[in-house]
Amino acid sequence: MLDDKVCVVTGASSGIGRATAFGLAELGSTVLLVVRDKHKGDSVAEAIRSRTKKDSARVFVADLSLQKDVRRVAAEIAAHCPRIDVLVNNAGGIFDKKILTADGIEMTIALNHLGYFLLTNLLLEKLKCAPAARIVNMSSDAHMFARTGAIELDDGRPYNAMERYATSKLLNVLFTYELGRRLEGTNVAVNAMHPGAVRSNFGKQLS
Repeated sequence: MLDDKVCVVTGASSGIGRATAFGLAELGSTVLLVVRDKHKGDSVAEAIRSRTKKDSARVFVADLSLQKDVRRVAAEIAAHCPRIDVLVNNAGGIFDKKILTADGIEMTIALNHLGYFLLTNLLLEKLKCAPAARIVNMSSDAHMFARTGAIELDDGRPYNAMERYATSKLLNVLFTYELGRRLEGTNVAVNAMHPGAVRSNFGKQLS
């Protein structure tokens, strides 16, 4: 059971993130839902409260592809709770064309990797305040299809959605290994996971 635990789940308005948030709440934790769409987030939070019969969900709104949003929401979460027991980095996407964020970064890398990296590092001190904390980075076996060697974030070749996605998932794995090495001997464990084939809306925009 996770009574009195505080869990942050990104991309919590649908799919794996939504299911994860429900599961953690049903085990007794308070779940902080990080979503892009406030209306959808509020709907999930209300459904969680209805199911658990407790005030067990809070909504935080941010576009995690934008670094200013990541920094803002991290500050809001840090101000809300003295510690974090679990951080699930789940928000992500795959895009059928090349999109640059307001920061000038290709969207797949910005959302799927840099969002994980920045949010985790900004919340790390709150995770260290927990007796035993865990970070879970949602990766994918698609990382095995990434071009290895020197990873090029933008090598000038024509945009390929699957290549960009695979690279972002490889970066998740590499980030997890390195963070785990740096956190050896602390109270914070870090894992990357492949969720398997999941029936959700993920990738629905691809032709």
